[in-house]
Amino acid sequence: MRTRRTPLVAAGAAALTLLAACGGGSGSGADAAGDASDEIAVTASDSTCEVGTSELAAGTHQFTVTNTGSSVTEFYVYAEGDRIMGEVENIAPGVARSLLVELPAGEYQTACKPGMTGDGIRNALTVTGESEQLSDDEQLQAAVADYTRYVGSQVTALQEQTQAFVAAVEAGDVAGAQALYPVARTYWERIEPVAESFGDLDPRVDARENDVAEGETWTGFHVLERDLWVTGDLSQSGPVADQLVADIDELATRVQDLQLQPLDLANGALALLDEIASGKVTGEEERYSHTDLWDFQANLDGSQAAVQSLRPAIAEADPDLAAALDSAFAATQAELAQYASGDGFVLYTALTPEQVRGLSDSLNALAAQVSQVPAVVAG
Repeated sequence: MRTRRTPLVAAGAAALTLLAACGGGSGSGADAAGDASDEIAVTASDSTCEVGTSELAAGTHQFTVTNTGSSVTEFYVYAEGDRIMGEVENIAPGVARSLLVELPAGEYQTACKPGMTGDGIRNALTVTGESEQLSDDEQLQAAVADYTRYVGSQVTALQEQTQAFVAAVEAGDVAGAQALYPVARTYWERIEPVAESFGDLDPRVDARENDVAEGETWTGFHVLERDLWVTGDLSQSGPVADQLVADIDELATRVQDLQLQPLDLANGALALLDEIASGKVTGEEERYSHTDLWDFQANLDGSQAAVQSLRPAIAEADPDLAAALDSAFAATQAELAQYASGDGFVLYTALTPEQVRGLSDSLNALAAQVSQVPAVVAG
């Protein structure tokens, strides 16, 4: 996943504690502990990452990550090629957050990322044996198939809209490219956890300038955002635009072999709300165009799509939670809809601190419900 950024506006700062308050990150809430095979303690400091074990039996496990350092951190479980099996982000100093992840036999790495930068402090993790998989359940199989189709449709639209956006950039059509920019990004933001799972693609497509290490080249959407809204000069934008198309095409190729697990949907739904909290509701993500509310809507759409795929299983296991999820998604959508304008939204800079707080409060209430989904899925 791309490096997380420091918020630029104080009005949305409360949202950054969103998932800590809910007890989960890209994983489950605290109630998940009894549903995991066991609970693995992780202590993350500014210079160390102490994981309770280096060997596990195949199955579903909960990692509980406590940040004893002075900077915000993240925790990842990586498979070969840095494929993300699970992640929990925005762990503030003094906060503990949990990740529920299903791990078949294989070799993995865990990683803490103090300051949310770099490759992280890594430890080897070996998983052995066999266990009944969540994907053996027919309802959960159907959920994964449904969501996989959704991802495919979004990637196809992402390719089409990115090509249209890039064509406007390369034609020097500033106004046309500005209009197409938030539309193209909608399809990226809806499936961002899937894109992030491929590791190297996300920073190439979605990095902000301050995410890029010294000596590395900044590429992707936000370079073109800067060119469009800050300089207005597209004469040197062609190579970045071409690379963006190539990277999106590579994403389309990779998702053809996408193999999701039920917890990927549950964790991804919560990760998308974390995306809103860490960048969109703060106005930090689209710092040049201020089209953050388009992204907010897209992340919300993607989270709801993942939950809806799982809804039959959720409703069977916990009907009250299913109803609460429906209500919370509707409430957040209604809060956001106040700022609709034409086919899109008002610019983020038009919102007052009170309006931002209303969005943040609604998002907190929704995340409190979605944080319970991984534990229900894990059964």
